[in-house]
Amino acid sequence: MYEDKEQAPRKRPLLRHAPLALIVVVAAIGAFTLRDYVTFDTLRDNREALLAFRDANFIAMVAVFVTVYVLIVAFSLPGAAVASVTGGFLFGLPWGTAFNVVSATLGAMAIFQAARMGLGRTLAAKMEAGEGTLKRIKEGLRENEVSVLFLLRLVPAVPFFVANLLPAMVGVKFRNFVWTTALGIIPGALVFTWIGVGLGEVFDRGEDPDLSLLWEPQIIGPILGLCALAALPIIIKAVRGKKGI
Repeated sequence: MYEDKEQAPRKRPLLRHAPLALIVVVAAIGAFTLRDYVTFDTLRDNREALLAFRDANFIAMVAVFVTVYVLIVAFSLPGAAVASVTGGFLFGLPWGTAFNVVSATLGAMAIFQAARMGLGRTLAAKMEAGEGTLKRIKEGLRENEVSVLFLLRLVPAVPFFVANLLPAMVGVKFRNFVWTTALGIIPGALVFTWIGVGLGEVFDRGEDPDLSLLWEPQIIGPILGLCALAALPIIIKAVRGKKGI
C-alpha cells in the first residue's frame, strides 16, 4: 500500500503528458503515411463518388467531413489545405466556410487542451513564478492576449499547428483562444473555400487548384490590414508606456 501511494504522484505527470505525446506520435506517423494519399489527385479521382454520396446522404457527409477535418487538425496531420478546399467543393461557399471554420476550431481546441494539460501547465507555472524576462513575457501576454491570439491566426506565415500549440504553452485563457480562433481563421477559410467552389472546373481542365491565390494583392492586402488592426492595441500600449501616458 505504501509503495502504491509513492508511485501515484509519479504516474500523474506521465498521464498529463499522454495526450500530447499521442498527438506527436500520430502526427509523425501521418506525415510519412498520409502525405501521398490526402492530395488533390485523390480528390479528383473520387470526386464523383463524393458528390453522389453527398446528394444521397447530406447529413452523413457533413458528419464525416467534420470528423475527418477535426482529426487532421487535432493530430496535425497533412491535408488541412485539401480539406478546406474540399469543404467548398462539396458544400459551396456559405456552408463550406461554416463547416471549415467549425471543424478547424474544434480540432484546435483539442490540441490546445492536450498541450495545456501537459507541457503547457508546466511552462505556465514557471512563467507565473518567474522573474525578469519570464515575468515581462507573462505580463505582456496578459495585457495583450487577445491581440496576440488574433495575430497568430491572421498572419499567413504562422503555421496553424504553431498557433494552436504556442498559446497553450504560455497559459492563455481557453475561452479567448476559442473565440479568437473561430473569428481569426474566417478570412483564410473564405479564400480556401472559394477556391474549392470552382474546383470541378479546374479538374475538368486537368489542372490542380492554385493555392497561391492567398498571396494575391487583393487577397493578402485585406488580411494584412486585419493584422494591423489586431496589432494596433499592442502598439498603442507600447507608445503610451514609453511616454508615461
